[in-house]
Amino acid sequence: MSEQDTGLRARLVDVGVELVAKEGLQALSLREIARRAGVSHGAPRRYFPTHLSLLSAIARRGFEDLAARATEAVAAGGPKEDPRAQLDVFGRVYLDFARTDRGMYELMFRHDLLESGELGLRETSLPLYRTLVDLVGRARAESGASSRNGTGAEPVVVAGALWANLHGIAQLWGWGSLQLATGGDDVGPLLRAALDAHLGPRTR
Repeated sequence: MSEQDTGLRARLVDVGVELVAKEGLQALSLREIARRAGVSHGAPRRYFPTHLSLLSAIARRGFEDLAARATEAVAAGGPKEDPRAQLDVFGRVYLDFARTDRGMYELMFRHDLLESGELGLRETSLPLYRTLVDLVGRARAESGASSRNGTGAEPVVVAGALWANLHGIAQLWGWGSLQLATGGDDVGPLLRAALDAHLGPRTR
């Protein structure tokens, strides 16, 4: 691929990232991305054979952004020997991303719309989940738990349940439902309750 082709391919993704940030997932049509990139309607097909492949490339940018934010915040947010504190930081970054980058967040986890095996999307998204699994495993070990909790679930399953809980909080908070139901305007207590529910109350 020539330098010009590489530049145009990146431009199409850049436009998609800007578009989803400003107008949401529903705005990401090939036609609109091409129009805003200043190319013909058929030009994106040269670099992305399907609409889904272009959406996947856009979503990869989101995962890269979220992973960078989470890595930086976790490293700065608490000592390595305190994985529970690091999980709290991870959760806050995740929920903040969902609030401030709503369109991208909605795209990233719509694997029914994405081609996760293409364009390195799987390789970009799964490390973020492995980070969560590692933090959950270390938090449980630090609290004296065995490699299995009382329900017989492995850390990878506990992390999955915690992720689903965080995702649910993010969605319901974004819709305004949790604020109405709980009467609160701070997502922090919900995050702490989710961590306690999946890891047990903090012992220190």
